[in-house]
Amino acid sequence: MKAIVNGKIILKDRIVENQALLFSNVFEGIVSADQIPEGAEVIDAQGGYVAPGLIDLHIHGYLGKDTCDGAEESIRTISKGLLANGVVGYLPTTMTEDMKVIRKALEVCRDLMEESKTWDGSTILGCHAEGPFISESKKGAQDPKYILKPDAAFVKEYADVIRIITLAPETDTEDFAAIREMVHDTDVVVSMGHTSADYETAMKSTEVGVKHVTHLFNAMTPLAHRAPGVVTAAFNSDVSCEVIVDAFHVSPVFYDLLWKIKGRKLCFITDCLPAGGLPEGEYTLGGQKIIYRGVVCRLEDGTVAGSVLHLNKGVWNVYTNSSIPLWECVNGASLNPATTLGIADKKGSIEVGKDADVIITDLEFNVQKTIIGGDVKYEA
Repeated sequence: MKAIVNGKIILKDRIVENQALLFSNVFEGIVSADQIPEGAEVIDAQGGYVAPGLIDLHIHGYLGKDTCDGAEESIRTISKGLLANGVVGYLPTTMTEDMKVIRKALEVCRDLMEESKTWDGSTILGCHAEGPFISESKKGAQDPKYILKPDAAFVKEYADVIRIITLAPETDTEDFAAIREMVHDTDVVVSMGHTSADYETAMKSTEVGVKHVTHLFNAMTPLAHRAPGVVTAAFNSDVSCEVIVDAFHVSPVFYDLLWKIKGRKLCFITDCLPAGGLPEGEYTLGGQKIIYRGVVCRLEDGTVAGSVLHLNKGVWNVYTNSSIPLWECVNGASLNPATTLGIADKKGSIEVGKDADVIITDLEFNVQKTIIGGDVKYEA
């Protein structure tokens, strides 16, 4: 048995102080200090926050490594590096690449998923396939030469590892045949993104099974008063929504509004590129040159690519730029993503019986310790 003391414990609906968090490989309870079992290992949070471990639904790479490298070493490096950001589980994310590259990346992650449950790194919860079934007009930093029509057979082949598939619903048949097949035959979360769909098409796609929106506002038809677009469909339907919370991709003035509209359907992501965790400079993404300056990554033509955001910093960005309670900001990077993935019965919040995935941070949410399944995996 272990106990974390002297911390502000962030639950899904409040913050508890002057109590101890007990855990083994799962959370055992919250008790007063005099109820800590004799012989328990005591961890001092030093007055900081004690929060559920974070979950990133959308991250391409870190520390110079890319999911699309299709290499075990790359995934191991990413997984280990993410511990410093409080990320206990994530979806290595592929891009619109040659299908051979995508398949290799998925197969490497598939081979490592079981081992990742116990290694000294963030757990692979599956993969996010961002493309190749997207709209050329909303490709963003994706390479248009690899764009394909939606293919349900491919998704079914990798349904044991793909947890989210991003596609443009308007590129499917008029009755969404591929989307219907994916939804009927797999548990993969179908997400609309990199899409030029109009409002009506987007809404119809949610009726046949699209349940998620990839990086809301970015690479999709916007909210306009006579052309409502995908953004408005996201607001008017029950889909969960990712938001890149680096305070650049989406202006912080939207944070309060998004939370009021989407509540616990709002998931904070990094969309982090291999340049994450490295100094500013020039890097590559999917074979394309990326220039990283400030908090922004761009292609050579100026197109904004992903981010170099750390997820714990994203939580703090939202908290310091909104009136959203801290526990709801933390939910945005823990409980809400877990709910989207259908694993909130085991992960995403500090509740008795759930996996003891927990982070200890300072009072600005810088990670001091990352604990997965009750074991300390990282210490600052």
